[in-house]
Amino acid sequence: MTEVLYNCLRCGGLLEVRYPDWELDPAAMKAVWRSRRLCNQPLDQSGVWRFREIIPFLQNLDSVVSLREGNTPLLDAPKAAEYGGLDQLVFKHQGFNPTGSFKDNGMTCGVAQARRLGMRRVACVSTGNTSASMAAYASAAGLEPLIFIPHGNISYGKLAQALEYGARTFQVEANFDQILALVRTLAERLGIYLLNSINPFRIEGQKTIIVEMLDQRDWNEPDWIALPGGNLGNTSAFGKALREMLRLGFIQRVPRLAVIQAEGAAPFYELFHSSRRGALAAVAHPETLATAIKIGDPVSWPKALKEVAESCGTVEKVTEQEIADAKAVIGQCGIGCEPASAATLAGIRKLTAAGVMRRDADVVAVLTGNLLKDPDYIYRYHTEQLEAPDGRHIQSTFGNQPVVVPNDPEKIAALL
Repeated sequence: MTEVLYNCLRCGGLLEVRYPDWELDPAAMKAVWRSRRLCNQPLDQSGVWRFREIIPFLQNLDSVVSLREGNTPLLDAPKAAEYGGLDQLVFKHQGFNPTGSFKDNGMTCGVAQARRLGMRRVACVSTGNTSASMAAYASAAGLEPLIFIPHGNISYGKLAQALEYGARTFQVEANFDQILALVRTLAERLGIYLLNSINPFRIEGQKTIIVEMLDQRDWNEPDWIALPGGNLGNTSAFGKALREMLRLGFIQRVPRLAVIQAEGAAPFYELFHSSRRGALAAVAHPETLATAIKIGDPVSWPKALKEVAESCGTVEKVTEQEIADAKAVIGQCGIGCEPASAATLAGIRKLTAAGVMRRDADVVAVLTGNLLKDPDYIYRYHTEQLEAPDGRHIQSTFGNQPVVVPNDPEKIAALL
């Protein structure tokens, strides 16, 4: 596609990239993708472009800029599994990406398309991770990044990245959903390319998270894939990847998707569990400390609903206390993540308790962002200072408060 389009001109729905007459040889491709791990060519070292045959939207790869995104590990977490009510649990940790979140998988594709179209300025609305990723990739590509964020509703760890990567940053006195409507108007008027998850080429890049995970598992599908739900771009990307892998013969069945939302920003949960699924009722003022999923009107909900339903999956919501405690348990596994990521474990705990997810289920949970995205949250939790948006105190159930000690070896030895 060589036009700047995000929505269908007939129905208004978000566009999806499709490849007519698309056929791949699974055995041959699996061997090629595995062999590229050993190659020193820049695009083969990318955990996105290594799988370029499943994202063939470019005539050539000249417009691609890679920061060696992807290549994120699967991490076994026995303590988290026990807490979640599972025999075993593995985390796919997207926080190992260059800017510390899953956004890099999609952004390398979105920026490649921007360059292909000859755009000079790109923009996004962000609660943090998108802004950091877009700023890095746009700057690396020689484009001007423009970022719009909700004033006072972004962690400094994420804002610092956007500033450091050279983005022009505008703090708007509105929430995410209101700002997205504003920026869409500005982008159309001023010829700016929008790189939020409404961009179908970003979704193509995020598909590779699933393809890489399957490759790492030697193409053995898990029973469940659990992920946080905010704007729901990842949900639609994961479902699309699984559908395509099934159709092309790479896998034999589709894992079930479990999307976890924060209780104060859970319109998709309410939609999924309603008797009528025709329209999402937006949350006008979403509230959660997990700012990466603080979205009340997710634009990708129609796609996400289709993917969750077709996978026989489910949607759950969790409280601020449940997110905070799950995050601390993940930390005790030696694995750090941002608050939104921990919603996965909190949701798994509820789903196993309800009997929706079996104890012996094979589950991969996606951690979307790095520990250092929101260090203030961590400090406040462990020092009994963390409060929910409504002012309620969050208990430090697994708190690890630092201890002030005198410069006295005898007294310190007694403490030890």
